[in-house]
Amino acid sequence: MKFSVTRLVLLLVMLTTASFAAAHGVDDNTRTFLQQNTGVQFVPFLYIGAKHMITGYDHLLFLLGVIFFLFRSREVLLYVSLFTLGHSITLMSGVLANIQLNAYLIDAIIGLSVVYKGFDNLGGFKRVLGFQPDTRYAVLIFGLFHGFGLATKLQEFHIPADGLLTNLIAFNIGVEIGQFAALGIILILISAWRHSATFSRFAVLTNTLLMASGIMLTGYQLTGYFNS
Repeated sequence: MKFSVTRLVLLLVMLTTASFAAAHGVDDNTRTFLQQNTGVQFVPFLYIGAKHMITGYDHLLFLLGVIFFLFRSREVLLYVSLFTLGHSITLMSGVLANIQLNAYLIDAIIGLSVVYKGFDNLGGFKRVLGFQPDTRYAVLIFGLFHGFGLATKLQEFHIPADGLLTNLIAFNIGVEIGQFAALGIILILISAWRHSATFSRFAVLTNTLLMASGIMLTGYQLTGYFNS
């Protein structure tokens, strides 16, 4: 089990490092498709949404923090639903209403969401500030910002209005498919990990790494903002 726990921590580090290059990244084939797309393309947008979530390591890091100490399936469903509601609202409205936001600042806030969850999981609010924010509201609010992060990326390609609503619905469904696929793997690993005597020690390490990852993500995006 120690080997499995160590691998999970190392995976987190690798995903964080990769996030600088891959979070919200779009490969050349996807870029070409989005730029030349016309009409309803349900299946391609479904695929792009799923792929984007699976490679969107900033989203996955936040979700890892959200479910880290959730032991009941009902609680996992509640928090994931709140996150889904939040990012679905702003993804759809951001693109359809053409709400223009700075992508660097939105992604910096997404980085801060990762810092928040790691800090929260470590009991930082109670120890340092003497109170505990309602995590449900926090997950919903940060979900709104994560949705704007998805919207700003799609807006870069000026997707044609013809079939836009249907394509956005397909993209959002794809995001959910990718999200639940990734969460399934994470939950399996964490559930196995919880039976290890080393869980508490490595839980501290993992959430410390979450905070560090979020700080790096935020710094990276703010550097891009001030240099743009």
